[in-house]
Amino acid sequence: MRYCLVAVAALVAMIAIDRPAQAQNYPWCAHYAGLGGTNCGFTTREQCLATLAGMGGFCDRNTQYRPGGGQVQPSPWPYGYGR
Repeated sequence: MRYCLVAVAALVAMIAIDRPAQAQNYPWCAHYAGLGGTNCGFTTREQCLATLAGMGGFCDRNTQYRPGGGQVQPSPWPYGYGR
């Protein structure tokens, strides 16, 4: 019974390890004032600004963002200007 449990655990571990890690890819980055940190994990500018509320900083486009299949690429004009 003990060997059966070890074999099942090893099988589960191999299945979990078999999948390659995938980086998260989001179009907006928050640059925190005073902290020097950056978080590029936001899908909308509003989401980014809400995170910075009360802390200070600014939101900027993620220069490394590459839209994947099925994702809608955000407008290059965040305020609707220039259309």
